[in-house]
Amino acid sequence: MSAWLRNFHVFAAAAALCALALGSCTTNPPAAEVPAAAPPPVPEIPASIRPEEIVGRWGYGSYHRPEDLVRTESAARAQCGEPVVIDRGPTGGVMMYLADSAQLQELRLKGSPSGKNYIGPPGPAGGMQDREIVSFDGRTMVLRWIDPEVAGRYGIGVYVRCAPEGTQARARKPAH
Repeated sequence: MSAWLRNFHVFAAAAALCALALGSCTTNPPAAEVPAAAPPPVPEIPASIRPEEIVGRWGYGSYHRPEDLVRTESAARAQCGEPVVIDRGPTGGVMMYLADSAQLQELRLKGSPSGKNYIGPPGPAGGMQDREIVSFDGRTMVLRWIDPEVAGRYGIGVYVRCAPEGTQARARKPAH
């Protein structure tokens, strides 16, 4: 056998061994991309106002201009003859109406990282169907709709607590 042919056989054998070696050393095929896991749900932050604090009979009024707040509170107080009744819901919320709905629904009191409180259907605080509790002192509650279109139609709601049913509201003494 000629030297050239011998070298060719050695070269061919070496090439075959290299091909086998490289073929067995390939890594696993790339794994299919795993979709990023959804961030964990934000834990519900309890409102600083408890549902039982707003259950009761309320006179209601609304306004669009801030300078009308005091007048609206007086008008809401006058509505206690036909009060809005806020009851406890079957699962711990409060029974109220959503915008443009004639049916009572159980709404939740929700807290937020900013410290604001909201009333609305289950879901994150500050949703488009929620109302922000602008102020609450136990006797007066002011609610602002989050949805700007709804807020433009309904204004800012003022609830004034009415005397318990069967009792008469005390007349206010005139200031001296």
